[in-house]
Amino acid sequence: MRIFYAAPDFAQDRKTVATKLWRANLYDALSDLGHELVEFDIDYQPFASNLDPNCKRQKSFVEKNRPIFSEKLLDQVRTAHRRKPIDLFFSYFYSAYVEPDAIREIGRMGIPTVNWFCNASYQFNLIEEIAPAYDYCLVPEKFRLDDYRNVGATPIYCQEAANPNIYKPYPLAKEFDVTFVGQKYGTRPVLMGSLYQGGVQVRAWGPHWQNEKPISRSRQWRHRMKHWLHGRSMPVLLPAECCGPPLEDEELIKMYSRSHISLGFTAVAHVPKDGSPPIQQVRLRDFEATMSGAFYMVEAFDELADFFEPDKEVIFFRNAEELTEKAKYYLKHQEDREKIRRAGLRRARAEHTWQSRFEMVFAEMGLRDQCIQAAI
Repeated sequence: MRIFYAAPDFAQDRKTVATKLWRANLYDALSDLGHELVEFDIDYQPFASNLDPNCKRQKSFVEKNRPIFSEKLLDQVRTAHRRKPIDLFFSYFYSAYVEPDAIREIGRMGIPTVNWFCNASYQFNLIEEIAPAYDYCLVPEKFRLDDYRNVGATPIYCQEAANPNIYKPYPLAKEFDVTFVGQKYGTRPVLMGSLYQGGVQVRAWGPHWQNEKPISRSRQWRHRMKHWLHGRSMPVLLPAECCGPPLEDEELIKMYSRSHISLGFTAVAHVPKDGSPPIQQVRLRDFEATMSGAFYMVEAFDELADFFEPDKEVIFFRNAEELTEKAKYYLKHQEDREKIRRAGLRRARAEHTWQSRFEMVFAEMGLRDQCIQAAI
């Protein structure tokens, strides 16, 4: 197929470092399948920094610049389509990027349109305006499918994955017991701190782990009083020497081979104020880590069990105590750890590549014939 491709090179949570991994997962996988890609030429960064319609400044930016983005998009799609017909429009767009009518206009050119979005678990409001304008929306959050339907969109359940040409094991010595690479937010600091408090050697790399602001005496008192009232002790956080900056792409992937245990968390950044459990979602990291040959321990989530068998291909933990207990056990039992690590790698390579995901959704969209022709 000839695909007009419109997506930034980075996922939102990795924009603080120079990265091409999002591109490697999406663009490269489509190219690997033999498709011809025509890429939208635009700087996404100013738009990616202005996504929240509840912020007056960001809303003003969107109102001024979204029409400009939309017109540039239509100009480039029309030009490409005149030169040689476009078979599919593929994007990773927020509502703040583009006007719904611009997507509908692409559809009126006879080009099927599809949008991929992976933050609807708690940011559906950032996509719901444009979702109905597309022919299809690729949705990795199973519990959000009805939300898409309720606004008039046509969702296809498409879980995240990894590109095996990029994510792979490296022949490196194990330097670290337990590691996590990703943003610091939500319940992650408490869970990581519990490992440290339990005597496990643990390290974290990523945004915000190194820039913890000092807590004033009054804030310390309020924090301690809050935990005392709820019958909890103050959480222990990782000390500065256990924290590092965001890693560049290759170092991020190599870290899975340098670690005895790699961690994952399914809870999202938003912590409900009413005390209810955090929203959970399957993560891109769940497939990146296993595809890279990691022994992977991840916060338990039923939907993730549809993709990896708990305790045979990955290890689930349900709370801080179980995380610490299982980490200590598997650090002492190398044979068990290696068996599970290899099983997770096999499952990831066999079933969870972006190439296979795209083949599945294109078939569901009725584009199987074009895909076969692209592969010839």
